[in-house]
Amino acid sequence: MAIKDLSAIHELVSHLFQWPASAEEWKQYKLSNEQVQFFRENGFLSGVKMLDEKQIETIRNELGEIADPEHPGHKLFYEFHSNESTDPSTILFHALGAWRITPGLHDVLWNPRFLVAASQLLGNVPVRFWHDQIFWKPPKQGGVVAWHQDYSYWTRTIPIAHLTCWCALDDATKENGCLQYIPGSNKWGLLPKPVIAGELKGIKNFLDERQ
Repeated sequence: MAIKDLSAIHELVSHLFQWPASAEEWKQYKLSNEQVQFFRENGFLSGVKMLDEKQIETIRNELGEIADPEHPGHKLFYEFHSNESTDPSTILFHALGAWRITPGLHDVLWNPRFLVAASQLLGNVPVRFWHDQIFWKPPKQGGVVAWHQDYSYWTRTIPIAHLTCWCALDDATKENGCLQYIPGSNKWGLLPKPVIAGELKGIKNFLDERQ
């Protein structure tokens, strides 16, 4: 079965998200001045609701389908690692390009909640998509994603004008290994790029005492 490459379609292809019809409707997604200032000071902003329960369920179902290397859309991935973990006892599924394959993973890039927040945090400018990325860690077997600065993987693009929108598809807690940020580390300057699925805290080898 042939799968259409959705990357050629630069608008919503499903009804999972509602495109605002007026300037007033766009305003409901605006971040507060306090949220923007917090991001500038700390380098991250949490607690911004990006997906509702229906959207999460749809995207999780799509992910379950395309994780199969035999899926007919498999050739559309830019990268696909059924297990990129450097520890053979753990699993870290890692893939780029899912937005080309299924409607929900395509349309999440046009999510108004994401677009408005991204524009504000980058300085009220138009936003352009760089790439999507999926990390999937099974319960009790999940591999690590090493501490890193995202831009250390993007240095072929200048000036620095990027941000990452991280969306959890399961509850993320300290107990099950949630994403963590170091407040203010956005002002440290560029650090060396670690092996993404290597030692969790290997970045410490490149930090000074203050950091």
